[in-house]
Amino acid sequence: MQNDNMSAPYVLFGTAFSLYTAKLRAYLQLKNIPFVEKLATRAVYKKQIVPNTGVRIIPVLLTPQGQYLQDTAVIIEYLEALYPQTPILPPDPSAKLVAMLFELWADEWLLIPAMHYRWNKANFPFLYQEFGRVLAPLAPRFIRGFLGKKLAAKFSGMLPILGINTNTTAAIEAWYEGQFLPQLDMHFSQHAYLLGNTPCLADVALMGPLYAHLYRDPAPGLLMGKHAPHLVAWIERMLKQPAPATRSVNAIGDEAVPTTLVPILQSMFQQQWPELRDTVRKVADYAVRHLPTKPLPRSLGLHAFSLDGVTSQRGVFAFSQWKLQRVVDCYQGFDEHQKIQVNELLTQVDGLAALQIGFTQRVERRNNRLYYGDQL
Repeated sequence: MQNDNMSAPYVLFGTAFSLYTAKLRAYLQLKNIPFVEKLATRAVYKKQIVPNTGVRIIPVLLTPQGQYLQDTAVIIEYLEALYPQTPILPPDPSAKLVAMLFELWADEWLLIPAMHYRWNKANFPFLYQEFGRVLAPLAPRFIRGFLGKKLAAKFSGMLPILGINTNTTAAIEAWYEGQFLPQLDMHFSQHAYLLGNTPCLADVALMGPLYAHLYRDPAPGLLMGKHAPHLVAWIERMLKQPAPATRSVNAIGDEAVPTTLVPILQSMFQQQWPELRDTVRKVADYAVRHLPTKPLPRSLGLHAFSLDGVTSQRGVFAFSQWKLQRVVDCYQGFDEHQKIQVNELLTQVDGLAALQIGFTQRVERRNNRLYYGDQL
């Protein structure tokens, strides 16, 4: 059923430089859902976001009915029920699973290059002005820059827990510039979007890191423009949405998942999934030692991860398991006939064993925080 108040605008609280705001903005534009965007200033956090969500995390969506919704995955599911026309997930089982894999990858793994190229490259004083608007949007430029530098230091301080350090920066750049950009650019040289002739959840999710950080920030933006012009063209197509009223799942002939995505999917399972499997183990281990009724902390400690052959340490994030559960639940929800089709693709991309992962301790989301759910 479509929302009776669909003509009333939603309010998107976020910032131009926020990765997850870019994801939600892309979704709202794609679905042609009426909204206005309001800068999440310090005053907005204090008066609206924190009192109504209990957390200091953007984006937040205020509905016409007065609800404050937080987390892009939750918001998108909520809006899909109200605006079912041109669904964000393709109907083909393989394409649907791939779209959700891309969301998990974009939201959790692509934070690594996004944050590295933002904070370890020449993006200043641009970023100081951007962050300064959050603290003092009407202040003179020199004051915004001064205040923004202080706020930016808080975000740049997150690099170590994400695994971005002197041991990994060369590997991050070798992978991003030597594999990631060329592979995506090759895909977009042949296809307008990730899956099909109109965007889907995969495109929306990728807009988060690729637009907000790696296209919009000056240094990585120059890099992308020089080495990945077809990727740049895709971003600019996404910025011109909404999409057509009908969706064609097939990009070429009967190909639901283009072969140009095969090496990208292989890279996902090779790089991200070992860390995800260890996250599931660490989340279960943490449950044994802590009260299950308390909210889970942002990080449960450190564990090893590997990128382009370099091993280092990064945080164990329970939120990554929550996002992983959604992908595995999608796969487990397919009937036997659908699984035959999906398993053919997963075998091709070395991901079949990965999707058999089990959870002895699930994570659930309540009141915008993570808690332990069922023990299985």
